Amino acid sequence: MEVKKVTWLELFYDLLFVAAVATATNVLLHVEKGEIHPEYFLKFVLIFVPIWWSWVGQTLFINRFGHDFLHQRIFTILQMVFVLIMTSSLSVDFDQYYLPFLIGYAGSRALTAIQYLVVRRLEEGNKKKVAHYLGTRFWIGIIISFFSIFFDSWIRYIVLYAGIFVDIVVPFFGRKYLVKSSTNTAHLLERFASLTLILYGESVISTLYVLKPQKGDWNSLSFSIISFILIISMWWQYFDNVEKKVDKSIQAAGQIIIYGHLFILMSLSMIAASIKLLFLNEVHYSFNLFFIFGSVLLYFITTTIVFHQYRFKQDRLKYYHLALFIGILASFFIINLIVEVSNIVIMGELTLFFIIYAKLTTT
Repeated sequence: MEVKKVTWLELFYDLLFVAAVATATNVLLHVEKGEIHPEYFLKFVLIFVPIWWSWVGQTLFINRFGHDFLHQRIFTILQMVFVLIMTSSLSVDFDQYYLPFLIGYAGSRALTAIQYLVVRRLEEGNKKKVAHYLGTRFWIGIIISFFSIFFDSWIRYIVLYAGIFVDIVVPFFGRKYLVKSSTNTAHLLERFASLTLILYGESVISTLYVLKPQKGDWNSLSFSIISFILIISMWWQYFDNVEKKVDKSIQAAGQIIIYGHLFILMSLSMIAASIKLLFLNEVHYSFNLFFIFGSVLLYFITTTIVFHQYRFKQDRLKYYHLALFIGILASFFIINLIVEVSNIVIMGELTLFFIIYAKLTTT
């Protein structure tokens, strides 16, 4: 497989998504009567998905067709302008900022589609078919989303996300083309690892928020230390798998990596929010348990699925591993439901879980 290095422009491109991810995470901090209202969970998903898909669109183009040419740099920089417009208009109150959000999202996706049409003229064989398919089919979702401008109230959101949904499923229908011109697995994993690192940064920020101890406030200090150990354990497990346990020479469409990371990234945002909420004690105890353990379970399941296909055969997890991990989480959860424990104990339990998870999946 061709060696493809991540460019400095790609890393610079990632920085724009730091603010977008922070905005999405902050939506989960809206607490009403000791709970996060379902409306905010929905808004979290609706904000997160276009952020993720905008990033994925350009990343996949660079993965297959990217070269550090002047015209591709210009396309990426122009796209960054539209991403900046989209990011600056992300808000819980979508109505007020709808037009700039639509311009930012549609402009970003349109530039990606145009890039496929440009390289179509330069490629041959299967790569040309892939560029033609994606460069023409992506316009369907973009146009549907853009038509939302002609509607008011909730109808325009239905149209907007119908277009985003079409855009997301386009690669599934073109799988017969994509598998013949596979992604560069090493580059793809490196790019998603870069975005995942941004989400780990959100968890660190949540820990730093807690780490404001007054004189003699050992509770916040202890909570922060345990939280940081938890984050380090998660980081260790994820990045050691990426570096040591996956076969980067596998040639595939990469769809498990791409779509699986949506849930990995969302779960990391949820864990970051739950760390802050757990310390603040602004939500009911039982809600806290369901929220943080549900976030961890989602992260565990999706990381297991994403890495399973790409792990070397001798390193793949067995069913008894899954039973062990789920059993540990379930045991902690049930015990905590029966006996109310402190937030430090909950964080300690989850830290122990991730230490075991990291140990058994990286050695």
